[in-house]
Formats: sequence, C-alpha cells, structure tokens
Amino acid sequence: MSLGRTILLKMADSPFLNRQATQRAFVKRATRRFMPGEAPEDALRAAQMLKAEGRGTVFTKLGENIVAMADADAVRDHYLWFFDQLAASGLDGHVSVKPTQLGLDLSYDQCLAHMRTLAARSAAIDKVFWIDMEGFVYVDRTLQLYRALKSEHHNVGLAMQAYLYRTQADLEGLMDLHPIIRLVKGAYAEPSSVAYPVKADTNRNYFDLADRMLQGAAAGQCTPIFGTHDIDLLDRLIARAKAHGTPDKAYEIHMLYGIRDADQRRLRSQGRTVKTLISYGNAWYKWYMRRLAERPANVWFVVKSALG
Repeated sequence: MSLGRTILLKMADSPFLNRQATQRAFVKRATRRFMPGEAPEDALRAAQMLKAEGRGTVFTKLGENIVAMADADAVRDHYLWFFDQLAASGLDGHVSVKPTQLGLDLSYDQCLAHMRTLAARSAAIDKVFWIDMEGFVYVDRTLQLYRALKSEHHNVGLAMQAYLYRTQADLEGLMDLHPIIRLVKGAYAEPSSVAYPVKADTNRNYFDLADRMLQGAAAGQCTPIFGTHDIDLLDRLIARAKAHGTPDKAYEIHMLYGIRDADQRRLRSQGRTVKTLISYGNAWYKWYMRRLAERPANVWFVVKSALG
C-alpha cells in the first residue's frame, strides 16, 4: 500500500479531522467533485441529467456504524421514502446500503429485518437492491445477509472486494445463487494478513475474478458488474467478454459521480450499460477520504479549492 493511501485511510478514521473537515467550507466545496450535494434532492436532480445521456444511477445515503437502533430505523424510513421518489421519477435508479448503517453492529436480526423491508420495496418497483461490503470484519455477516435476501428476491446485488484473499472462494460459494456482483478493488485499511498490500496484486486478482464472472455470465450463472475507474482494466475485460461470448448487455460498468465522466459517456456511446454511483448526505468525511485514498493525486483538487 502506498504511503499516501495509508495516510489518507488513517485520516479517514480520525474523529478530530472529521469534525474539522465538516466545518470547513472549502472542504465542502471540494466534495462537489464526487457528489452533487448533501440533500437527496440534489442526487435525484443529478440523476435526471445523467438519464438524458442514457446512464442509470445507484444511490447511497452516506453514513455507517450507527450507535443506536433508532438511527437504523430512521435510515430504513429514509430509504422507503427514497424508493417512493424513484417510483415517481421514472429514473433507472437503484439503492445501495451499508449494513452497519442499518444496525449490523447492534443486532444482526434487526439489520436483516430492515434489509428485508427495503429489499421487498425495491423489488416492488423492479429495482436492484444493493448491499455494500464494508471492512473485513463484516464480510461473513454481510455474506449471510446476502444469502438470506437473495433467497427471497431475485434483484439483490452484493459488492465484493478484489483486494481480499478470500474473495475468490467467496465468489465461488455464491454461484449457486445466480448472484449479481459489483466487483470493486476495496477502499478500507486492511492488514496484509487478509488483503493484498500491493496494488499490482489487487489488479491481477480483480482481472481473474472478473474473468470468472464473465465466464459465469456466459453460462447464465451470474450478473457481473465492474465497479472500477481503471480504463485499461475495463478494456481488457471487454475483450474477455467478447472472447467468452458474453453479450454486452450481460454485464454493467459502475463508476462514481464526477470521476472519469468522459469515459462514462464514451462507454455508454459504445453500447455498454453504464451506471453512475451518486452519494449524498452530510456524513461524507470517511467516504470522501477513501475516494482520495483511491488516487492520492486527487488531494490537489482540495488544495485548489482552498486557494480558489
């Protein structure tokens, strides 16, 4: 792991820096590179503009590791409201949730009950209900949640992280469910005992996992979603899809709002299914620092915002 990435991920876990950053107007301005605004209405307006370009969206209300079940209830109720907005909007929009935002730290059973409520509402309006993968300590419980929900609803997706050694075995273990998998590289500070410390090894594992998913898609076993901004990697995977006979419509490409926007438009114009991940909410500090850690050169945009 690079020194810059290590420092940024450690900063993400600092309550002091969280308080300082969220009180600084220039840092808030800098977040606009990656999110259209804190309000859900900001996210919905941005999605309407992307719809005109033929892009779908995946929405996330920022926040994690809630400490009171009443807060998890509030998150559930917010997403129920948000599903109503999606149903009325006509957007190709979906929701992605973090289990710890729905109380996983407090009660697995209550978290599952909240997720069941949301997955049922998502299914009722024909949307994919996405479960984010968080840190390594949550992997087993998140897989358990996914299995429970996928047994009840077809359109439930799961994010999986290519930097974890265990992901290959976990992916194979899900194939019997015909899973919908969004493969990402991983954005948490994990020890080398559980995750590849070298970026090149993560990239290699990502390609191998994605190639397996494409083979599975060609055989009707799974739906692959490639959540990466690595264009060279995507080009290689598109070529592998053709080699496997996997149709363009059998997989999707997901990228974050504000990143590689020209490439998102280009890929869409080439007939790929592209969805843009839009985050909103005021609990943006940890998320924002992880975005910077994915490419530490992005820190320069914060500096420019401070000077501007």
